[in-house]
Amino acid sequence: MLDNTFAALSDPTRRGILALLAEREHSVGELVDRFPITQSAVSRHLNVLEQATLIERRREGQRRLCALRSEALVEVDRWMERYRLMWDGKMRRLDRALKKTGR
Repeated sequence: MLDNTFAALSDPTRRGILALLAEREHSVGELVDRFPITQSAVSRHLNVLEQATLIERRREGQRRLCALRSEALVEVDRWMERYRLMWDGKMRRLDRALKKTGR
């Protein structure tokens, strides 16, 4: 599942869609209006995001609504935590070294 998530996140348009959905739920039409690509291309991006379980889609009357599934990003966060800890340690050591040299 992590591979699908990272593959979905690799595209800037899909990351842009997720950024919008992090703010609030959007209709497919609203998403189409925000990007300089066709409705068909937006739908393909939404399919990839849905297959990676990053979004969910539902119908409300004539509207098709999309929402972020933030719990899908928890797995990414867990995976990144070990690297975050490593880099935090390296940055603390660099900070101490720079303070010792007066920079």
